Amino acid sequence: MSAKEKEEAKPAGKGVSKADDSFAVKLMQFLVVPTFVLDAQGQVLVWNNACEHLTGLPAAEVVGTRDHWRGFFDAPRPCLSDLIVQNRLSEIDAFYTVYEASSGQVPGVHVESWCMMPRLGTELYLGIDAGPIYDAQGTLLAVVETLRDMSAQKIAQNELERLATYDGLTGIVNRRGFDERLNAEWTRSIRDKLPLSLIMIDIDHFKLYNDTYGYQMGDACLKKIAGSLSWAAFRPSDLIARYGGEEFAIVLPSIDEEGARIVAARVRDVVTARAIPHSGGEGGIVTVSIGVSAVTPEADMKQENLIALAERALYQAKRIGRDCIVSQDWIT
Repeated sequence: MSAKEKEEAKPAGKGVSKADDSFAVKLMQFLVVPTFVLDAQGQVLVWNNACEHLTGLPAAEVVGTRDHWRGFFDAPRPCLSDLIVQNRLSEIDAFYTVYEASSGQVPGVHVESWCMMPRLGTELYLGIDAGPIYDAQGTLLAVVETLRDMSAQKIAQNELERLATYDGLTGIVNRRGFDERLNAEWTRSIRDKLPLSLIMIDIDHFKLYNDTYGYQMGDACLKKIAGSLSWAAFRPSDLIARYGGEEFAIVLPSIDEEGARIVAARVRDVVTARAIPHSGGEGGIVTVSIGVSAVTPEADMKQENLIALAERALYQAKRIGRDCIVSQDWIT
């Protein structure tokens, strides 16, 4: 046997001859599943046709390099397979928010992530699976990464979640969305040591309004008030919610009590300026009572305290005659 024949007869991996290995590579090239393979040094061995189509990045530009990140990101960062090659899976939460170990006896990791896809000029939500291949001695030979475009499913899921947190009548966030957002802002305020304010708004004599004008007009009134709040609290970070019935809430991140009073006054002025007729209301129009609270949260505090303060202020506003603003010890 010649030296060349001896070399070709050597095993390329566990139970795989070079001839078999070459066939496997060709077979992988035509898989309908986008797939690429890294060697133990993190260089691209395979970048199949489906992967070219998914990323817009030709195999000729990445095979034999470590530039596969260019298919998914604007700047260098490790892909899932790189974390396996570099033995850095302990850092996975720094790169992916959705991840889990593959089920079953086959080792591997599954993640989901939005990727920029710079060659396509778009953003895709990908389901990504990566698993290592070892030889008989347990030495890493390669890592196989497969990709699945889950963008349509993710967009549909996000829309369902959005609908679940928005009020169907007014189009603003509902109580569930309010609770989720307030919890997130509370956590952020503790971390960044920033103030957080809450405004509670109640439409004065709304039951009487419904009794007088009917529920269809009542719904129209709720929509108008929601629109007024959206105009008065206009920062992208402000949250406007329908808290329940005729009660609304505004969450104001990074705003102290004085700033919250300004927003509250703007809410009251906008509602008054709309002059929605109400024969049983203050001055013959729809008005609102407003309660304001503000704290700079600390770790031992609960967000329910912020809500309780705002509700107490709102109840006081209604007790003293409505169509006014109460902020703890401040009344106008």
